[in-house]
Amino acid sequence: MTNPGTDSGKFDIVEHYNGLVKENSSISSPVAAVDSLVKNIERQHATTMLEFMMIVRTACDKLKKATNNSISLSAGCDVFLQQMARLSHAQSVDECRKALIKAGTDFVQGAGRCRDNVAEFGSPFVRDDQTILIHSYSRVIMGLLRRAVKQNKRFRVYITESRPDQSGLRAAEELHKLGVPCEVILDAAVGYIMEKVDMVLVGAEGVVESGGLINKIGTYQLAIIAKAAKKPLYALAESFKFVRLYPLSQYDLPTYRSDLLSFKDKAAAKVDWHAELARSNPMLDYTPPQFITLMFTDLGVMTPSGVSDELIKFYLD
Repeated sequence: MTNPGTDSGKFDIVEHYNGLVKENSSISSPVAAVDSLVKNIERQHATTMLEFMMIVRTACDKLKKATNNSISLSAGCDVFLQQMARLSHAQSVDECRKALIKAGTDFVQGAGRCRDNVAEFGSPFVRDDQTILIHSYSRVIMGLLRRAVKQNKRFRVYITESRPDQSGLRAAEELHKLGVPCEVILDAAVGYIMEKVDMVLVGAEGVVESGGLINKIGTYQLAIIAKAAKKPLYALAESFKFVRLYPLSQYDLPTYRSDLLSFKDKAAAKVDWHAELARSNPMLDYTPPQFITLMFTDLGVMTPSGVSDELIKFYLD
């Protein structure tokens, strides 16, 4: 059934979001989510503010439920909802709709500048003759390393293979094209090479209120090893990935399922352990703030405790 106030022309917000992510490998989940929400409200004709807000919230819920990894996507939806809350005061429905479309469009168009700003703030930390360890594939880390190459800095990079999707191989291919000496290592070899490393760089699916990170599985153990070896670990993230979550353990994440890494009765049949690895293992983990040296964001270089201050400014402004 079509929601009241929605254009009868079929618009599938999930299909639009998936299409954006598939067609543009440089777009991040929060940006694709906001773009999809803008397209959605362009096609609706609510007559009351309550109806308008319900349509937007329903679209956000639909996006979140349609993805397995909703942390980063949820951050984009939350930014959009907060903008709507601000614009809903003392405006007509049509004025609010037009203002929200403009705010969302400006956000999408400015997202690339956020990534550039992260690279600008982080570039002084990349120096000649350094050996850097990165985990998995991160667009914002690649932006920083590209900037360092343009600045004629000479450095080497170790990249974790990053199972189960081996996304580290994508980073290796891009760095190889840039002429950066790089080597892919097994996830289990992080401790082996840590003494050769000058610093560790990790991205983030989300940065939580405590300043901790939610990121690709393996980030937490990498951070533990880096701290034990007294190597600095820098986290890179755009501020629109700051999320209103406060996990205390791995099992507080929204992506947690009770069947992850649970013991099952497999005695009765032959087990495909390769398939079982992908099915029963988590894709994300949580790294507490005490393992993070500094954060490079589009708002500047900050300590993990600064994240809470920025979230307060945004949501209580």
